[in-house]
Parts: sequence; structure tokens; C-alpha cells
Amino acid sequence: MKSRHLENKDPGYKVFLYIFYVCGFIMASSLVYGVYVTTIEWMENGTYVMGEAIHNTTIPFENFARVSTWIFFSTIIGWYCVSRIGWKRTAGNKIVGARMALLQLMLLGFSIITLYEVLYNFTVLNAQITAGTINGMVPDIDRLLVAYPDPDRPWNLVFATKVFLAAFIISTHAFYLSIKPRKILEDE
Repeated sequence: MKSRHLENKDPGYKVFLYIFYVCGFIMASSLVYGVYVTTIEWMENGTYVMGEAIHNTTIPFENFARVSTWIFFSTIIGWYCVSRIGWKRTAGNKIVGARMALLQLMLLGFSIITLYEVLYNFTVLNAQITAGTINGMVPDIDRLLVAYPDPDRPWNLVFATKVFLAAFIISTHAFYLSIKPRKILEDE
């Protein structure tokens, strides 16, 4: 029996589509909230910590899940849904030759860059936790930051690690999909 790819008329297609819409809503609402809170912080203090407001807000109730965790979850699940329902746009010979080679190189580059950022942010986070513990004060892990790449706009380390890990997973999966044998569009 031939394996069949997900089609518009399959019941699973609608599941992936609706889950994608939910993930899109989570990402869009998180973006609006993050921009709003960061803008207020910028106007009041003249500075902000990238991702701190998003990381330190829990939804739907205290001590459940942080907004940064919802973003991490929804970007990966949303990407998987897109790769399942949107396979026809890249199937067969729609992207070939030089375009496919450039796409693969770009995806490989994104994978390498995001892997470096994950390792960098995680290493700095670990070093700050260790340094704080050695000095006798256990630091508030959720408020640790790194003044990189701009000292005036530091990043919350936990937020940065989650964001770059999600980007690494997505870009690596996209690279994998680009190098595996292409699905063939079957005549219906």
C-alpha cells in the first residue's frame, strides 16, 4: 500500500489547520503584549530588557506557564502544522536547481547561527547562575540578562535561550525537509 500525503479533504488536515490557527493566535497576541509592555518600559525608563516582560508573565494563572514558554511551544507546533498542510507548495519540482541550493544554504546557515546562539546564551546563563551560587547568593534565574549585542538593550537569558532554541529546531527541520527526497504530486 502506497503512503498517502495529507490532503485538503482528510480529517487530519483540518486538525493541523485549526491547531495552526491557535498557534498563530498565541504568537500574535504574545507579540502585541510584548511590544506594548516593552514600549511602556522604554517610555518610563529609557531602557528595557528584551523578553523580560514576556518571560516573567504567567498565563493562565500564577505558576503555570510563562508567555515565553507559550511562544516556544506555539512556534514549534505551528511550524510542524505548516510543514504538514503546506507540503504541496514545495512538493515535486516547484523549487529546484539554484533556488533550492540557495534555500538549503540559507537554512543551514540559520541552523548554525541559532545553534551558536543557543549554546552561547545557555553557557552565559549557566555561568551567571554558578557565579551567583559561589558568591553565596542564589540568583533569580528569571531576571538574569546579558548586555549583548547592545548594552542599552540587554536580553533576558532564559527568553533568549528559548527563542533561539525554537529557531534552531525550526530551521534544522526545514533544512531536513529541503534535503530529503521530495514528495511527488499525484494526479487526482
